[in-house]
Amino acid sequence: MSNLITCRQTLSISNHRVFVNDLNEHETVYGGRLLELLDGSASISASRLARVETVTASIDQLNFIAPFKMQDSLCIESYVAGVGTRSIEIFTKIIGEHLKTGERFLGLTAFLTFVTMEKRPVLPAIQPESPEERFICAGYEERKAHRLANFQSQKHFNQNISTDYPWNGQ
Repeated sequence: MSNLITCRQTLSISNHRVFVNDLNEHETVYGGRLLELLDGSASISASRLARVETVTASIDQLNFIAPFKMQDSLCIESYVAGVGTRSIEIFTKIIGEHLKTGERFLGLTAFLTFVTMEKRPVLPAIQPESPEERFICAGYEERKAHRLANFQSQKHFNQNISTDYPWNGQ
């Protein structure tokens, strides 16, 4: 495997038309449906970089920007934005299109972290090429530091959460 791979080589693109079954009571696409779609797309990008089994470790940042409605399509684009020892950060955006007018809009952005199942994988470095990729990748180290701090905080939090049945507690 090469020691360097471009963001474009990890790019995953999928398109979906909004159907009635995708909608919530507000007649916009249900957030859980969007999470399912973006996780699937992001997993392809992670696999294109690692070429070994990866799993979703976290959704680190999720921004709902504009709603998707009937007569819209969704274009989901995901690519690797940063690489650690076993972790892979994926940037995903969902671009909507009003199919009646052709107007495109940014509906969602997210960062997800995947980890390899191998203990000592050899992951290539990522090389951004486009202005967007350079901008996104430039923030990786700061996001990674924030993610690690949150992870430590989450470990402490988890130690204080009960798994007892509610009727057995005080």
